[in-house]
Amino acid sequence: MPRGEAPPAPEPLPVPVADAHTHLDACGCTDSAGVRGAMERAAAVGVGKVVTVADDLASARWVANDWHPDLYAAVALHPTRTADLDDDAKAELEKLATHPRVRAVGETGLDYYWDFAPPHDVQKAAFAWHIALAEKLGKPVMIHDREAHDDVLDVLRAERPQGTVVFHCFSGDAEMAKLCADAGWFLSFAGPLTFKNAPELREAAKSVPLSQILVETDAPFLTPHPHRGRPNEPYLLPWTVRALAEARNEPLDQVCAAVAANAERVYGPW
Repeated sequence: MPRGEAPPAPEPLPVPVADAHTHLDACGCTDSAGVRGAMERAAAVGVGKVVTVADDLASARWVANDWHPDLYAAVALHPTRTADLDDDAKAELEKLATHPRVRAVGETGLDYYWDFAPPHDVQKAAFAWHIALAEKLGKPVMIHDREAHDDVLDVLRAERPQGTVVFHCFSGDAEMAKLCADAGWFLSFAGPLTFKNAPELREAAKSVPLSQILVETDAPFLTPHPHRGRPNEPYLLPWTVRALAEARNEPLDQVCAAVAANAERVYGPW
C-alpha cells in the first residue's frame, strides 16, 4: 500500500473523463463522507465518473451500493482470491452483479506474479466462470492480467466472449495491444503509462485506435509520475490522461472526449 502525504491536485482536464477502474474502499473511502470527498476531489479536476472495483466478497458487498450518483462498480473475485470461489460465493456474486450500479464483472483473470496466488488451473477455472457470468448478465468483463499474457489470451480464445472485454491496467507490448484491438477489446491504461521506464507501454498506447482506449487509476496503487509511491486516488487521473495524449501526439481535449465517450460505451449509459 502506498504511503505518505497525498499529492496535490493536478491541473484540471479540459473535458471530463471517467476513471474506469479504482478501489475506493481500499483508498480508505469507506463511508458516505469519504466517498463524497473522493468524488468531489475527482470532479474538481475533470474526473466526472468513477468505476470502483471489488476484489473479494467483502469488497463486492461494499461496492454494490448507491454510494454516489457518479460512482459505478464492478464485482468479482480477484485471481489471487479464487480459492474462495465456492458455490456460495458464486451465488452471492451473481446476485450482487445484478445491482444497477454494477456495470461490469471484474476484476477477473490470471495473476502469476504473487507466490500466494492459487494454482494456475484454479485461476483459469474461476476466470472462465466470471466470463460466463458476464455473458449471462450482458455486462462487460474486466480483466486482470499480471505476468500471464499468453494464458489470459488462451482462456479468452477458448471461452470466446461475445460481450465487451476490457484489459484493466494493460501491461502488454504493442504486438499484444494490436491483437487485442483487432479482437475488438478495450485497453485501459493506468499510472505506469507515465513511468520513465515504460517506453514499451507508451508504444502500445500509440498502436491502437483511440476508440478502444480507457484510462484508470487503479487507486490506491500505481500512482502516476511525478508522485509515484504516494497514495493514489481518482483525482490524480489527469496525469495519465496527459501522458496518453503526449504518447499519441494528439490534442488533450480530443483524447479526453474520446476516452470519456469510450467509458460511456462500455459502462454506460450514465
